[in-house]
Amino acid sequence: MSSPPLKLLLSAFALRTWGPRIQAAVPADTLAFVTAEEALAAKGNCEADIAFMTREVTGKSSSNNPTPELQGFDAVVRKSPRLKWLQIHPAGAERPIYRELRGRAVKVTTASGATAITVAHSVLGAVIVLNRRWPLLADAQRRHAWEPRLAERSPRDLKGQRALIVGMGPIGRNIARLLGVLGVTSIGVRRTAEPVAGFEAVISYDRLADVLPRADWLILCCPASPLTRGIANAKVFSALPDGAQFINVSRGEIAVEKDVIAALQGGKLAGAYLDVFEKEPLDPASPLWDMPHVLISPHTASHSLGQNEAIFGIFLDNLARFRSGEALRNDVDNLG
Repeated sequence: MSSPPLKLLLSAFALRTWGPRIQAAVPADTLAFVTAEEALAAKGNCEADIAFMTREVTGKSSSNNPTPELQGFDAVVRKSPRLKWLQIHPAGAERPIYRELRGRAVKVTTASGATAITVAHSVLGAVIVLNRRWPLLADAQRRHAWEPRLAERSPRDLKGQRALIVGMGPIGRNIARLLGVLGVTSIGVRRTAEPVAGFEAVISYDRLADVLPRADWLILCCPASPLTRGIANAKVFSALPDGAQFINVSRGEIAVEKDVIAALQGGKLAGAYLDVFEKEPLDPASPLWDMPHVLISPHTASHSLGQNEAIFGIFLDNLARFRSGEALRNDVDNLG
């Protein structure tokens, strides 16, 4: 007697987009689909065994502002007593519902690595733009002003500068690799201090203060945790050299936003690239919008046309692993 097919929960959009390819990746009659929209409209529990949360489910959600689509998907997951595995599209799994599911022995896997190159490219672009002082050129262009970058307006050479990269997952390692091409050396910060190729040194979080005076760039790309929330604060900024630059592509709560603003306004920080904020969307009244030496992107450092396909590839790999009883890729229970 054959086993009943696995039931996969996903959005109606994901079913239309990837359903045929998912079906083709498994033997016939071994997988059935249920959409979150159908399950939400039905009374009673959802009988899903596994689930795939794709980007359009979260949409424009933020930690403080979940969209109706995300709230609906969460509700269905919570009423799926048979659920054994959830694949999510972000690289991090900080939302409380993921801890809740893990408490129910549900495996939660992330898409860590799917967007690492894209985020690293965003950081590389910001480093070049800020260091070469292109915002000054853009301002001069808007004013039709011919203002060569001479004397004190000249940019520093990137070669020989040092970046302090907080977070050494796929994103942090790719950032270090790309900065190395420009002659920038990197010091990595993570939970443990084992050496890693491509980094001048690796230190643990409790040694952060020791290396701040040597950093030209403070780059955050770490997950949110009790260890990292608020790690970029007034005390940290004051320990940096005058004129250091700051980049945050991690989570908004990793940096104390009022301290970032104060360091920029006071000239301690020469510039910043900010992709994430304590509250999103960023308040239109925030002074960050009007600072000429600040680059703002609306939590889109990881976005690209190929992003969804990269995430889908991780899901297919994990689907094969799940079916064969192998360890899942990016299992949150196994991530440091």
